[in-house]
Amino acid sequence: MNHTTLFGLVDPRFADPNWIHALWIVPLVALLLALSFWFRRRGADRFADDARRSSLVGRKRLLTPWLRVTCAVLSITLGAIALARPQANPESRETETKGRDIVFVLDVSRSMLARDVAPNRLDRAKLWIRDLVNELRQDRVALVAFAGSSSVESPLTTDRLFFDLALEELSPNSVDVGGTNIGDAIRRCMDLVFYDLDDETTAAHRDIILITDGEDQESLPVDAARAAAERGIRIITIGIGSETGDVVRDERNEPVTQRGTPVRTRLDTSTLTQIAGATPGGVFLNVGTGDIDLAQVYQDLIASAAQTEFGKASITTYEEFYIYALAPALAFALLEFALGSLGLRKDPRP
Repeated sequence: MNHTTLFGLVDPRFADPNWIHALWIVPLVALLLALSFWFRRRGADRFADDARRSSLVGRKRLLTPWLRVTCAVLSITLGAIALARPQANPESRETETKGRDIVFVLDVSRSMLARDVAPNRLDRAKLWIRDLVNELRQDRVALVAFAGSSSVESPLTTDRLFFDLALEELSPNSVDVGGTNIGDAIRRCMDLVFYDLDDETTAAHRDIILITDGEDQESLPVDAARAAAERGIRIITIGIGSETGDVVRDERNEPVTQRGTPVRTRLDTSTLTQIAGATPGGVFLNVGTGDIDLAQVYQDLIASAAQTEFGKASITTYEEFYIYALAPALAFALLEFALGSLGLRKDPRP
């Protein structure tokens, strides 16, 4: 492997190079400060020429504005470099990657377009999932969309970008059949996501997070949950929607009617409670029309649970050098402030 060196440092780089773009403001700051001091001096010229002003305030004091400009420029330049986090001297080491397998099973039926939760149930659920995924460590995630049928939108992966794109595309059109068959969605997870488990294998490191309004259409979801429990899989159910019911709407926000009567949907807490209770450590979270911090749920229920080893990964760490830019940046900033305070004082006439 070839290495580059600079001033004796091996493979120097910036961890956050976007901060280097902040250096574009340095000439602007210098110009504004210089113009400010120039206008002040021009105003002072009305009252005294250079010789008299020099005798009144001294030549050193006349240099103060330009020293302030220099200090400000150096402070901003070094500050931007410090924020960019200069690094060098990489060191590679192998480490075990451990985590849990988390499958989000999300209801995308038309009932999830109800607006008893803003902007609607489906979009709110997507926001919750994003918040949780942002908290993940080395865990793998998968995504299953379901209504009357089910579809695996993302297999188990650590590719957060791919998962986020799959989540963004979810809509009632993601599946072919309308309705709400929770049991079939759980079985689809077992068949197509957790397919690598044989009959004797337990999956105590695997979670299904089911987000739905719980109105199942006789797909035997509790039986499906018991089958998952036999493999050691935990199901966390999250109920979203009003228990008193709300009108089902389509993608155009028009009420869905049946025989001229608007179709209503309500949260079925009983079914979701039974599903969670059928699995080891399962939990039902009754959100209703409120909100939930799934990132905190991850910390409380998932991050501390049993994990499995996914394999070994090579991790490269760098030595940090930002302090060598940050310390002088602060020093120049303090010096500029001190010079500014000095300039505000009035010199007594001799």
